[in-house]
Amino acid sequence: MEDVKPLDIPDSTVLANLDKVTQDYSNDKILGSEVSTERNSLDTKFRCEICGKLFGKSSNLTQHKRVHTGEKPFRCEQCGKSFSQNSHLVIHVRIHSGNKPYHCEICGKSFSDNSYLTSHKRVHSGEKPFQCEICGKYFSQKSSLVTHVRTHTGEKPYHCNACGKYFATNGILARHQKIHTQEKPYRCEICGKSFSVNSSLINHKRTHTAEKPYRCGICGKSFVQISHLVCHNRVHTGEKPYRCEICGKFFSVRSRLAYHKTTHTGEKPFRCETCGKHFAVNSELTKHIRVHTGEKPYQCETCGKSFFCNSRLVDHKTIHTGERPFHCEICGKTFTNNSALLTHKKIHADEKAHHCDICEKSFVNKSDLTRHKRVHTGEKPCHCEICGKSFSNNSILVIHKREHTGERPFHCEMCGVSFACKAKLKRHSKKHTGEKNHSVVKS
Repeated sequence: MEDVKPLDIPDSTVLANLDKVTQDYSNDKILGSEVSTERNSLDTKFRCEICGKLFGKSSNLTQHKRVHTGEKPFRCEQCGKSFSQNSHLVIHVRIHSGNKPYHCEICGKSFSDNSYLTSHKRVHSGEKPFQCEICGKYFSQKSSLVTHVRTHTGEKPYHCNACGKYFATNGILARHQKIHTQEKPYRCEICGKSFSVNSSLINHKRTHTAEKPYRCGICGKSFVQISHLVCHNRVHTGEKPYRCEICGKFFSVRSRLAYHKTTHTGEKPFRCETCGKHFAVNSELTKHIRVHTGEKPYQCETCGKSFFCNSRLVDHKTIHTGERPFHCEICGKTFTNNSALLTHKKIHADEKAHHCDICEKSFVNKSDLTRHKRVHTGEKPCHCEICGKSFSNNSILVIHKREHTGERPFHCEMCGVSFACKAKLKRHSKKHTGEKNHSVVKS
């Protein structure tokens, strides 16, 4: 994991802003929602007895109460989905009819509701009219601001009736509830995989089409999901909005904070039903399960090779492009990915925090220590499904499998001879350069 340093943020200022916004929230003034009883005493006659929020119309109060009760009286006759407001049902029905009457005059994209078009236009204009009073961050949509403010206040108003868990947004609650129902109504017509939400299906389809519609305006890098672009932008801005309340460390993405918290708690709540192994975060479990299933959904469009996670595909692509965008500022060495750079930097710092309790040898990475311990235990957990041979680590298994497949991905640029592993290519290359080999690689 990346060793992320805390930002130098004046805590007193942040806490003062948080206290101010929290007080404003209780006075129904948060996010520019001007419903102060002093200024709008004639317009705000209806108060929610649960949270105290004020409304100008009884109908608005009735709609608001459904946030607390979870009531959804408006039901779609075609798919059975229910909604808290009739207007939301009207917009939803257009998914079935395909009716998208609102068109963007810039790019031609169509939308089922005018509010979606208005929000979409800000993609072109770059307009972000909604500002957070706590940290000063701007947003293109008010709903995004509302959700963002909850990262400061800790508010989670959406409640799961099945397990009692609370969530910051209704969308997250809806996705969570499908864990209980096991419902996955959205199916990919290419590979047959099913998903609990339509947005996940849309993102999944891009693994087949290689479409990356979200582009960074600073470096030009493109992404499959807008959330990935948002996280990437923080590489340029240095923004780290997620703070650990235990040690004060800041992180650029919420998933890294969630993973970091497990270093304090030791909690690993996600369990593999096949082998019983536990994981700190669900994404790690998802990737692990593919070891058992053999699923490799991420395919290289250049050579057709497939990978079990997207990060491996991104790293692999650099073999074709030769791109090494991560530079060490100490020695100038370049790397294909940031994790390799971070590991390399520990060599300069002489940082070897992981110690073997058997022979006291130290390692830069925990994964290196895990592999080393197998020298003592004799453990060989990586098995070849073709011949049954076992190996102490997966990289040796990968090279071994090439004996069965005949794959030789490492090519000599001088004579064209190919090799199954990089070490053999390096040894061979020294024949051309005249450099002596000091180690023997078995053939």
